[in-house]
Amino acid sequence: MSRYAVIHWLSSFIPSPIAVRWQERLRSSLGALVGIAFTGGAMHVLLGPAANIPMLVAPMGASAVLLFAVPASPLAQPWSIIGGNLVSATVGVACANWIGDPVGAAALAVALAICFMFALRCVHPPSGAVALTAVLGGPAVHALGFRFVAEPIAIQSVLLLCAAIAYHAVTGHRYPHAAHHSPGKSAAGSPDTSKEGFTRADLETVLKRRSELLDIDVDDLESLLREIQLHAYGRTLNELTCADIMSRPAVAVSAAARASTAWRLLKLHGFKALPVTDENQHVIGIVTRADLVDKRSFGRASILPPSMQRWFKRETAPAPLVGALMNLEARTVDVTTPVGELLPLFANSGHHHFPVLDSKKRLAGMITQADLIAGLYRETYAQQRRAA
Repeated sequence: MSRYAVIHWLSSFIPSPIAVRWQERLRSSLGALVGIAFTGGAMHVLLGPAANIPMLVAPMGASAVLLFAVPASPLAQPWSIIGGNLVSATVGVACANWIGDPVGAAALAVALAICFMFALRCVHPPSGAVALTAVLGGPAVHALGFRFVAEPIAIQSVLLLCAAIAYHAVTGHRYPHAAHHSPGKSAAGSPDTSKEGFTRADLETVLKRRSELLDIDVDDLESLLREIQLHAYGRTLNELTCADIMSRPAVAVSAAARASTAWRLLKLHGFKALPVTDENQHVIGIVTRADLVDKRSFGRASILPPSMQRWFKRETAPAPLVGALMNLEARTVDVTTPVGELLPLFANSGHHHFPVLDSKKRLAGMITQADLIAGLYRETYAQQRRAA
């Protein structure tokens, strides 16, 4: 083997860059700190300092890496950590009791733990270390016998899992990682039958052909691939901007206006949402039909013409102000934003409308799904004409 071949082989060991923001790395590290501290502290309170049970076992550190650093992994889900650790602890204790040679017992314990984890769909890599700990943990662990499965493994696994669920909820992270239904799959789970691109059946066929476990949920993989398709398609539309497809002038409403006024504007123009602006035409929120769907909040007479309101003898409460009902988290785009950047927002993020701002951050127009479809049709038709 030549020197260059050896260098090329060694260079293949260099890991690929991790595309994770520093904020997420810090959040993961802080989560592991909180999780391990909570688990050890709770064990100290529950069992007391004199208990002949490890307050923390080493595999919990590896579990913390999965639960806090890669919570989307199928290997980090609740059933994986609980089932994997309990199965491996049981197998490890059994092998330690029935096989005198510690090396043979350790090897068999890890092998059987993997088999059972595959069978029960709870593969959790740190559980292999749990099986080893049951065999090689020393006199203190051996004295516990099968009690080792419950104390400390079960208790520490549950405590660490509870800490992870609470921490991710507080920091706004999705855990447990529920299945993500991509736009290419129907609600009933039937495969997409589109003629272009790939279908869910194509994805499942290729995964079965590979015959190996990939550390990513199939739904997440499908969503990722479809988002890549959208990005690649949008890249061909970078010359088309929001200014080219937006509706103008934009119909807006003031935060001081009554909800009944906003409702009439929505009905009059057939819109599903209205941007809420201040006196300088800066967008401060958005109000949708869903915000105004309860017409009872408008007051009984407030939605009637003034000429008819006098027929109502009893006084009614005025309709609430738009400012009390609007959503302050209004997602906006600039007039120079390429249309390609809107595609994943409309397709995957649940957005249906975007206020468009000019260079002075004032409302310039509005983009809806209908505007996007019409703009893409015009651009595709123009590209075909140019190609011809």
